[in-house]
Amino acid sequence: MRLGGRLAAAIDVLADIDTHLRPASVALADWGRAHRFAGSGDRAAIGNLVYDALRRRASLAFLMDDDSPASLAFGALAVSWAMAPDKIAEALDGDKFAPEMPTARLEAIAEHDLALADPWVEADVAPWCGDLMAESFGEEWVEEAKAFTARPPLDLRVNTLKADRDKVLKALAKAGAKPAAIARHGIRIKPPRREGRLPNVQAEPAFQKGWFEVQDEGSQVVADLVFARAGEQVFDLCAGAGGKTLALAAAMENKGQVHAWDADKQRLAPIFDRLKRAGTRNVQVHAADADLAPLEGRFDRVIVDAPCSGSGTWRRHPDAKWRLTPQQLEKRVAEQRAILDDATRFVRPGGYLCYITCSVFAEENETQVYAFGDRHAGWSLLSAGEVWQDLFGFDKPQPWSADLNSITLTPRATQTDGFFFAVIQREGQG
Repeated sequence: MRLGGRLAAAIDVLADIDTHLRPASVALADWGRAHRFAGSGDRAAIGNLVYDALRRRASLAFLMDDDSPASLAFGALAVSWAMAPDKIAEALDGDKFAPEMPTARLEAIAEHDLALADPWVEADVAPWCGDLMAESFGEEWVEEAKAFTARPPLDLRVNTLKADRDKVLKALAKAGAKPAAIARHGIRIKPPRREGRLPNVQAEPAFQKGWFEVQDEGSQVVADLVFARAGEQVFDLCAGAGGKTLALAAAMENKGQVHAWDADKQRLAPIFDRLKRAGTRNVQVHAADADLAPLEGRFDRVIVDAPCSGSGTWRRHPDAKWRLTPQQLEKRVAEQRAILDDATRFVRPGGYLCYITCSVFAEENETQVYAFGDRHAGWSLLSAGEVWQDLFGFDKPQPWSADLNSITLTPRATQTDGFFFAVIQREGQG
């Protein structure tokens, strides 16, 4: 397919997303099934256009004076792909599948100044989310939000049970793999430009051998901050597909035990194949409907990676930031409160409760932690910032923190997805 056909396809997918209010990944998958003639390169380019348009939806609509799917797709070409109008016209010339080019709107982009738009437009978030970002980041909130409009890299975590970083870097050298900036066992492959695509690292023999897992560097960092030690008893209470469970098991050198549970059995299902491939021997998975009462009061560390707005993942799932509603956020906040309260029963005296979200909203983060302290006597909020400094030092990108008690990773501050981390200790001796 030439650019014209890819552009027309991206417009169709954007229209489908608007009409049916469904995730971009689903709309793209359905388009691919209905157009099996499209090669993997075509699908990657179409996906790039769709996601680039969604990442900058508000600012592109402002620059194009229109928020139609066609204007967003053409705007993404002009802004995210840095194609001048004459270059777009040249690429579309003679392509019978090309949509009509909005030449006047494209040429008018240079006359618009985003600094004159409403802050939420420049930040590319919904207006009400702009208020939440301002609460989290103060005067720097627009710049923090704008960092979510960039394409994310592909991050990998070396499985130290089977390999070391140098070994994996050598195996993935042709893919452009480099050491991560912060995570001790992290590897990064930078995002492609324009129609480029990331390598399929899961097809590599090194992946099949269990040498590494795909995991955002921010997720690796917060797993490190749990500070799980060999021989401990650890409970991953919202394990999901098991990314942090695997990281914890490796950090503990297969000694001690990690218990993994999630309320959603579908989310938990992939963990079994991942555990087998990684060579873990110290993980026990509990069914979603299991009786967890026998586990009460047993654990040195309990991890609550709570369900949240997902605002920290907006680079990877930009459509989600336009679908999120205040009602959905309110529901998530209530769920977080309930899970935190329930998690206390599993922490032994002297043990630690680690609270994690992939959100950058204070309402889901700092506010939740301090409200927990108001509800529960006998618990102390420790300094996650000091743990960061001990693990990663001062010469690497630093997270957000108002008081070093809790920390927030962001694309702008740490060049990772957005993550929040806090650790609370139960009084007493185990």
